[in-house]
Amino acid sequence: MKFSLDDRVALVTGGGSGIGRAAAEALAEAGAKVVIVGRTPEELDETLAGLGGEERGHISITADVSSELEMGNAFATVANRYARLDIVVANAGINGVWAPLDQLGVSEWDQTLAVNLRGTFLTLKLALPLLRKRGGSVVVVSSINGTRVFSNSGATAYSCSKAAQVAFTKMTALELAKDKIRVNVVCPGAIETNIDDSTERRALEGIHLPVEFPEGDVPLTGGQPGSADQVAQLIGFLACDASSHITGTEIYIEGGQSLLQG
Repeated sequence: MKFSLDDRVALVTGGGSGIGRAAAEALAEAGAKVVIVGRTPEELDETLAGLGGEERGHISITADVSSELEMGNAFATVANRYARLDIVVANAGINGVWAPLDQLGVSEWDQTLAVNLRGTFLTLKLALPLLRKRGGSVVVVSSINGTRVFSNSGATAYSCSKAAQVAFTKMTALELAKDKIRVNVVCPGAIETNIDDSTERRALEGIHLPVEFPEGDVPLTGGQPGSADQVAQLIGFLACDASSHITGTEIYIEGGQSLLQG
């Protein structure tokens, strides 16, 4: 899909890898100046170099999305550097700990909600002063888990955070419509990223109810996961003027997986 974002400034959280990196690349290719935010400087440096670096108008900022102070500093940097912000992709998230409810620690629950939900809240809240100057587009990256799929037993904290992101999107879309700010949410299914590398699964044997399908659990592709680039193209569409009449909407990108598993 071809879309133009010339002269726009975009901020992508979790921009160092996976869907965030793919989104940053797609937005930059369309002409936007991209700010990538993440917790791992090495990943940010690699992504920034792939975008063409600061010479092309892009920057990276190391920050934890769950920290009000760090995210406040990040947006101050954006304001000082660009004096505008047109696109926000609230992508940063973790799978956290997947475990039976009686074995899921309170601190583990809190950490997942802090990154996934508090992080989304802080990202949009702190972006508002810049977004309100011209209006803009916000894309939240949620999941099929907690929104259509409830069969991944043990993923309670993650699923609750993702369901809340959809509610957050709808509430803020209506509230911010008067400011010409659109807020939408994408809900990916199985996507080839490295998020599973940081997932802790504990004592799940025997609590998961299997979902069977002759050709795998993604009907459209015979079980093959989607790619981060496919999600990035959807994010790009929601960021550009072609989607100017779309707000408060969740879009599933999962090859029919959630229809089978939900």
